[in-house]
Amino acid sequence: MLTELLIATVMVLATVFIHAVGLLLLGRLTRYERLEERKLAIKPLSLAAVGLTMSVVLGLFVLHALEIWLYAALYLQLGALDTLREAVYFSTQTYAAIGFGNEALDPQWRLVAAIEGVNGVILLGWSTAFFVTGMRRLGHL
Repeated sequence: MLTELLIATVMVLATVFIHAVGLLLLGRLTRYERLEERKLAIKPLSLAAVGLTMSVVLGLFVLHALEIWLYAALYLQLGALDTLREAVYFSTQTYAAIGFGNEALDPQWRLVAAIEGVNGVILLGWSTAFFVTGMRRLGHL
């Protein structure tokens, strides 16, 4: 159990770091702060607003995909799952707290998967807060 907790802790720290850096970069790329400081508003249905919104959503999707694939690579490295497809599917289901069923995973690593679920919920919530804050800064909410 101690090994599982240590591995899960390293993964949580890695994904939180990746997420923090990703959101910082995404915030800078979208220039939310500059728009708010200058009191600039983009019309909600303008091409600029749609492009910015789509860019943020795509950026968040890529960020979560990276974190999911990191867990999938871990499951393969540990021998907890047999194929890349199975590992990515399992990790996606677990990260999003949808649930896959523990039967597919080697019982020795189930605690890592449970912690991935908690980690994913927190990171998804963080992304939601980032997105809503950004839309407010643009004057869309």
